[in-house]
Amino acid sequence: MSEALDSLLDLLDLERIEQDMFRGRSRSAVVPRVFGGQVAAQAMVAAGRTVPEDRHAHSLHAYFLRPGDPGAPIVYAVERLRDGRSFTARRVVAVQHGEPIFTLSASFQTYEEGLDHQAPMPAAPDPETLPTNDERLRGYAHLPATTVDRFLEARAAVDLRYADDPPYGAFGTPREAHSQVWFRTAGKLADDPLLHVVLATYVSDMTLLDSVLLAHGRGGWAVGDVVGASLDHAMWFHRPFRADEWLLYDQQSPSASGGRGLGQARIYTQDGRLAISVIQEGVVRVPREH
Repeated sequence: MSEALDSLLDLLDLERIEQDMFRGRSRSAVVPRVFGGQVAAQAMVAAGRTVPEDRHAHSLHAYFLRPGDPGAPIVYAVERLRDGRSFTARRVVAVQHGEPIFTLSASFQTYEEGLDHQAPMPAAPDPETLPTNDERLRGYAHLPATTVDRFLEARAAVDLRYADDPPYGAFGTPREAHSQVWFRTAGKLADDPLLHVVLATYVSDMTLLDSVLLAHGRGGWAVGDVVGASLDHAMWFHRPFRADEWLLYDQQSPSASGGRGLGQARIYTQDGRLAISVIQEGVVRVPREH
């Protein structure tokens, strides 16, 4: 396991301060606020720790209410909404400085047999043939070294490989609103299914709005030509997967308007099983010139 992954797992290991209340530390990512994927992942940890082990996460729905302060702890309060024969529902509120910054509803289910079909996996290059995040980022002469270093540090726990240039790599020319990223953690994980859900939740917030930027030839937060933030986020976990094995994140944007952009995606295992569906809306604003 890499040192960065070990550090991330430690960050996600919440302190229980009451029966249904947990405290997490926070750290900044590329921007001076708490990374949304971190808050969502920590909230899933909090919810999952109040659920029987035989019930696995099948969905989450979340809203980002305020920017998180990376210099302060986050308190996660879990509300037990329902414990049925097959399904368990939890609501989590993340609080900083006395105000909610994030809410999450999650549902868990015991395993059962049922109808089974899926959308086929799209064509994608072999992840082993693609440049690493480090190789790709350091190949862009227009990106300042300090920006590259911050991006790489923020994503060091994940082996993340773009199938094509990301928005900040070749901005200026609009492209199809579609992006593919292979990812896996930078080291092996324990077999706990909740841990793999938590890590996939963490990564899912990294690149989903890229497809919005590609449609308009915008480079994004790395080059400062847009201002963005996650507004809401939803995930459905369809089939078992491991976050330490290659997962294809196939992302597209059907719409952008009103200062908001919508991203939707499917996450497949390398052998073609549809594991997760994701939808996110975020603020995507072009800064005004003064």
